Amino acid sequence: MWICGFILAVVTLALAYILIRFRRRDDGEPAQGTGNKTLEVVWTAVPIALVTTLFVLSVITARAVDRPLRAPDIVVVGHQWWWEVRYPASGAVTANEVHLPAGRDTLLQIDAADVVHDFWVPELGRKIDAVPGRHNYIWITAGRQATYRGACAEFCGPEHAWMRFRAVIDSPEVFDAWLAAEAAPAPQSAAADAVAGRTRFSQLTCANCHAVRGVNQQEPYAPDLTHVASRRMLAGERLENTSANLREWLHEPNLIKPNCLMPNLNLSDQDLSALTAYLESLR
Repeated sequence: MWICGFILAVVTLALAYILIRFRRRDDGEPAQGTGNKTLEVVWTAVPIALVTTLFVLSVITARAVDRPLRAPDIVVVGHQWWWEVRYPASGAVTANEVHLPAGRDTLLQIDAADVVHDFWVPELGRKIDAVPGRHNYIWITAGRQATYRGACAEFCGPEHAWMRFRAVIDSPEVFDAWLAAEAAPAPQSAAADAVAGRTRFSQLTCANCHAVRGVNQQEPYAPDLTHVASRRMLAGERLENTSANLREWLHEPNLIKPNCLMPNLNLSDQDLSALTAYLESLR
């Protein structure tokens, strides 16, 4: 920035001087010159030196940002139109929420399941593409506890605008406790409506797309629901995660998020109540 500011100052002052010093004063022909070897050497050598300096500084910065890779702490996979978030060391899986510990260097592996997406949390650094068949990596070190909004920054289909997520920066102690809770199997509620909802979850096509650890195993066609009630938002930040909103989402998903890939199962009121109770028990 100092180098760029210096260049701006030199160019601006030179233009101001030239405008004043060589403004036209009469109708006579300006004096003609044939060149100045000293000036030509200076304005060739100085830019070369500046560009070389900027190149060296850029390489140093790039090496600091793209540190040597190791096993990733977090694997983030872009899907149409949601984010899968996995923590390989613990086995925890969540969706549309990336939890990170404050003050720790965290390596994220960015993948794509279908088309090109782009992972971007403006407050945490540069954005990076998620490309099918390729692993991209980004180091993130968050300095303080906060919650930041993230989004897909590459147009990926009709619901691109609602392919949002949040990055939650916790203290190391809170993060470790959260991770341990997320890695645990789904809790088993004894409440009658939750038990009925668990049964209907397996009987309906919900279990064909969504996984609930301890209940069923499924390819990640849709978000893992093992601890869905612990998340703050639903449908890629479209709705706050409340009982009423969850019920509405189950009732008419394409009304809440048009062109989403979650089908309308035309659930009865009884099924809606049972499934809502069951999903709310998954904390």
